[in-house]
Amino acid sequence: MKLQVNDYYAGGLLMEGKITNRWLVVMGSLIMQLSLGAIYTWSLFNKPLVEKFGWDASATVFTFSVTLVFFALSVIVAGRIQDKIGPRKVAAVGGFLTGLGVVLASFATTPTMLYLTYGVIAGTGIGSAYVTPLATCVKWFPEKRGLINGLVLAALGLGGVIFKPVILFFIANFGVSTAFLYLGLIYGALIIVGSQFLVAPPVGYKPPGWTPPVSPSPDVFAPGSKEYTIIEAMKTPQYIALILLMLIGSVAGLMIISVAADIGISMVGLTLAAAGNAVVTISLFNAAGRLFWGGVSDRLGRISSVLVIFVLLGLAMTFMSVIPMTYMTFLLATCVVGFCFGGTAALYPTITAEWFGTQNVGNNYGGIFLFYGVGALIAPKLTIALGFSNAFLLGAILCAIAVIIAFFVKPPAI
Repeated sequence: MKLQVNDYYAGGLLMEGKITNRWLVVMGSLIMQLSLGAIYTWSLFNKPLVEKFGWDASATVFTFSVTLVFFALSVIVAGRIQDKIGPRKVAAVGGFLTGLGVVLASFATTPTMLYLTYGVIAGTGIGSAYVTPLATCVKWFPEKRGLINGLVLAALGLGGVIFKPVILFFIANFGVSTAFLYLGLIYGALIIVGSQFLVAPPVGYKPPGWTPPVSPSPDVFAPGSKEYTIIEAMKTPQYIALILLMLIGSVAGLMIISVAADIGISMVGLTLAAAGNAVVTISLFNAAGRLFWGGVSDRLGRISSVLVIFVLLGLAMTFMSVIPMTYMTFLLATCVVGFCFGGTAALYPTITAEWFGTQNVGNNYGGIFLFYGVGALIAPKLTIALGFSNAFLLGAILCAIAVIIAFFVKPPAI
């Protein structure tokens, strides 16, 4: 039987004529992303690990940087592989590695063992699984790419909020090492289950009743335009612009997100418990920003939305740099940062797909996402080295540069 454009293969069932359940792909993606979002709860493990093993606090915190670096590196490799063999197998392997790395972290007795298990193995698994829903959903929903990517990535932001009480329960009742064991089993199982719903649509698929725009707006990829390989994409100024936007957004956002509680304690005089509320609000607004900006960009345009986001982020960082903060203004500023940070995370995969085609989107976006890892290495240390106020002022300047880039960059010529 020849596969037609409007046929759908999922779970071994071929349904001819119309698509009835492309939303199952979204459901599987949401299950995966909620689990993957737990990566942003690392700060919950710092104090228990220091108390149990007597490790240096900075050495323990470095686990988060190692995880993000291998997260970013693996996105490139996994994106290339899933473009060739499909998303399901890659996502399942990513789920297995994520669970394995966190489980093995339960046996760590030195920071180095933690870097290898939670950082390298789990970080590789997280990146491998992360890229597959993004690359798959944009192919199933060409008429609402921004909204769908925003929805999927919102789940990533909510993952930290959902798993926070679970993590605290395991730590309080079983200890930090055993908590890793249980969490690894949970993460791995959920990601593998979600991966079974991922399948790429047939080449040339378009939703019933949807007609691709003949004359696309400046922010929209034209069907039938060139499908770029990563080498071809890297030769364009537009790809370099997206790399710079990713790097600037990562550095500026992680300057605050990575040390949010410390900012509240140092600049506002809050207790650890009160300052820790910023971690929750950032996660919530991170998720909201991914959904909101994904939908808004379908109407406003992708790059126009990115420009507005960097204006808001720059204003928030300027405010935090020069205005004495109260508890409420501190929470408000961190909410804006989370909202903007989530927005850029939702838009870059969509822009990559629309500017450089969907055929190699996993690989092409992986090259851009690598610079998220670079930002993760730079931002925390830079913030501590410069001091909070000076670092935020630098972040505001970087955001101004990003606004200029977003104003002048145009999609590749068709």
